[in-house]
Amino acid sequence: MIDSEQVRKVANLARLELTADEEVQFTTQLGSILDYIEQLNQLDVTNVIPTTRAIDVSNVTREDILQPCPDREAILSSAPQQEGDFFRVPKILNAD
Repeated sequence: MIDSEQVRKVANLARLELTADEEVQFTTQLGSILDYIEQLNQLDVTNVIPTTRAIDVSNVTREDILQPCPDREAILSSAPQQEGDFFRVPKILNAD
């Protein structure tokens, strides 16, 4: 079980300022979470293979095929600002 002192300590480490009501709320919620984790710890998982996901996920990708730009002038004309054949963007580095 977690108590309000532990909640205050964690909040302090996380640089959080909690009201008294939030302290009570988080104490209850964190206590419930820890109780649930304790239930999970009681399960026999000796024959369960560790996984990172409950279902298999695969990344669908396409082959990257180099193609010429269809209409360079149309793309450049849609830019807020352009300079010659390039997009003009705000400067992000100081000369200092």
